[in-house]
Order: sequence, then C-alpha cells, then structure tokens
Amino acid sequence: MKAHFIAIGGSAMHNLAIALHLKGIRVTGSDDEIFEPARSRLARYGLLPEKAGWDPGKIEPDLDAVILGMHARADNPELARAKEMGIPIYSYPEYLYQQAKGKKRVVIGGSHGKTTVTAMVLHVLKAAGIACDYMVGAQLAGYDVMVRLSDTAGIMVIEGDEYLTSPLDPRPKFHLYKPHVAVINGIAWDHVNVFPTFENYVEQFRIFARSVEKDGVLAYFAGDACVKEVGERLGRERPDVQLRPYDVPDYEVRAGGTWLRHGGKAFRMQVFGRHNMQNIRAAWEVCRCMGVQDEVFLDAISSFSGASRRLEKIGEDGQKGVAVFKDFAHSPSKLKATIAAVKEQYPDRKLVACMELHTFSSLSQAFFPQYRGCMSEADVPVVYFNPKAVEHKRLAPISEKMVSEAFGQPGLQVFSDSAAMVRLLEGMEWRNANLLWMSSGNFDGVDEKLLADRICNGK
Repeated sequence: MKAHFIAIGGSAMHNLAIALHLKGIRVTGSDDEIFEPARSRLARYGLLPEKAGWDPGKIEPDLDAVILGMHARADNPELARAKEMGIPIYSYPEYLYQQAKGKKRVVIGGSHGKTTVTAMVLHVLKAAGIACDYMVGAQLAGYDVMVRLSDTAGIMVIEGDEYLTSPLDPRPKFHLYKPHVAVINGIAWDHVNVFPTFENYVEQFRIFARSVEKDGVLAYFAGDACVKEVGERLGRERPDVQLRPYDVPDYEVRAGGTWLRHGGKAFRMQVFGRHNMQNIRAAWEVCRCMGVQDEVFLDAISSFSGASRRLEKIGEDGQKGVAVFKDFAHSPSKLKATIAAVKEQYPDRKLVACMELHTFSSLSQAFFPQYRGCMSEADVPVVYFNPKAVEHKRLAPISEKMVSEAFGQPGLQVFSDSAAMVRLLEGMEWRNANLLWMSSGNFDGVDEKLLADRICNGK
C-alpha cells in the first residue's frame, strides 16, 4: 500500500500520515508550509517533505490513495494530476471511515467538549484493557500520535468535527462516519463562514443524529434545550436507535478538588468545573455501551488529568495562591463555561481572563452580539485581537471600541497590541489570583510559558 498526502502538515493530517506509516503503509506528502509541532514529528518518522510546495511528479501510478487536507485548494496541481490518473482521492474523514468500516464506530460530537470527552473515553478504555483505534483532536499524555489505525481493534473512537470535509466536499466531517454510538454534548453556533444561521448549524447535528446505524445509540446532553430537541426528534424518526439522555452527575467542590458522588461513594477528580462533569457523564454513557462497569469507569476517570490546552495548568505558586491555565476556548459558550469552571473551583481568588478573537466567526462583526455577557464572571476581563488576522481573513475592519461595545462588559480591556496586553498582566499584583489564557491561536506569538513563569515566580 502507498498513500500520498496533499497538505500533510495539518494537525489531523500529519497524525494520520504517521499512523499509516506505523501501520506499514508507504507514505509521501507535500505542503506549502509546515509548522511546529508537525514539522518535528514528521521529521522524526522520515515523512517530512524535502522541500515546500506542490509537485505533481509525486503523484505516481502506483499510489493506492491520495488524501486531501482542508489546507489544499481545489485547483491544487497535485490534485489535478491525481484526477487525471484516476487515483482514488479521499478526504481525511472519508479515509478514516474506510479504515473503520469493519469496526464498531463511536463518534463524539458537539460544539464544545468533544476533544475532552474523546480523551476521557480513550483513558478509561485503556485502563479497562479494551483495545481501540482512535482519532482525537489534541495531544494526550501517554499517546505519541493522535490517530491509531490497526487491523486488530474492533472499536474506533472518533472525535466528530462539524467543520467541512475538504475543499471538494462541503459536508461536515461527522456526517461521514456512520456511528454505532454517537454523542452530542452541546450545540452553540459556530463556523459562521459556512453555517450562516443558527438553524442551518443545528441542522448539521440533526443530520449527524440520523446517520447513526440501525440498532445504534445516541447519547445526548438533555440539559441543553437545543440538543434535547435533536435527540427527541430522532426518537420520533428512528425507533431503531436507542436514546440515552444524560445530565451533569452529582458532584461537589471542596477545598483542593472536585468530588463526584455515586453509589454512596465519592471519587476525587483531577479535572474540575461543571462542564467537565458534563463531559465525564458523556464519556460514562459511551463506556457503558462498551461494557465498562460503573465502578471501573469511576476508578479510571479519577486519574484523568485532561487534554492539551483544555484547562491545562501551565504555572502555579501555591504559597501565593496563583495559578495560570490555558484553554482552547474562543466561542461564547466555551468562554462562559471555562470562566465558570475556574471561578467555581477557586471562588476566593481573583480571576483575570484573557481571550483572543482569532477564528473567522469571532472576528466577524455579525457574530459579535453572541459574545455579550459571556465574560461576566471574570473579575478582570481582557480581549485581544490582531488587525492583521482580520485582514488576512478578508473581513471588515474592527476596532477596540466595537469589541468593547459588543461584549458589553464593565471593566473590559481590549487590546490590538499583544505586547501592551502582556505589560498590563506583568504589572499586576499576583496574589490569590488566577490567570485564564484562552485562544485557538497564540496571541500573536506571546510566549505563554514565560508569561506564566513571570506571573507565578516574579521572573
């Protein structure tokens, strides 16, 4: 077998390339730009292209598959050559499905929490000794690659992204997987560049729910009215699908931790916040479908410490009562849930919450009203955006004043200069205070580890 990746440097793409390489498939690839950590990881496995750019000469007659990443354009010269030669062309999710067709497929969907729920399921199945293949959207402790494909595992656990499949296929990725067990953990409008209305966005989750295989399971968060409507509608349309509505489990926050209560026992969790408890419940329903007993699940989930960039602690000084967390949060619902989690766990500490407007949705003026009040629990709310990112996405220019008015938050400080924002943070008194650092980007290159070290250790 031989496969070629067009746009091999993507986060998901380079992990799939490594997974196929480890499976014994000969892998080649191209890209016009490859950034860290993809560059180093591809180099480690001998898969880094010798030079940047596209080379139709790499499309050879003996290729069994060409896998097309979202970063590639429809007029890519390698893609054109593959079409001319009649070589099978797959999007990333199409190829995953081909690899998982003979397995029991578990697909975790939702506007937020899907990475963490997927990671939780993998953590528990590993502890329970249940082998599975997987695809997850973040680096996990103890896992070298975010994708595993084997000929032996009977289960595949997939993080179900609702974004588009490829430049040639406008379907959401999670429409292609045909799950036997599906999860919808929350619905909050996102990706306004491709889903122009909330109703259009919700419809993608209805289609996902309908894609569950006969005699399959849909687990859904009943505490979200929109998700509940999707689940109950499926129940009326598909009596052959088992519905498993779930809610947040019984838990309490004590000094130094969060405890989940079940069957007269209390289990201390490494993660915290109401939304993470909801994530745990979603993973619990999936693991029950996999035959994992409740006691086994709770013992295993007690040691789950989180996925990369999901309330990840990157600095702490216990004596001063200071901690720095980073999170992927950028949409209104994610901001609100993440801020609430830190405030609930540390009610006596001041919370400085910094977020970056970085995605197409977050930088779109039409989407701004969705942010109103979403940072209300932060004691010091800070928002940053880079005007160059707005220009790069070909959006209408925005100003600090426009952002401030949209959020409607008393005391909100808005920056379009990341250095000025860092000076503000480093000049604060850090005692009995937490910093929450939230973005799907990098605040225009701010060294978050160095910033955390200066805040916690005064360096």
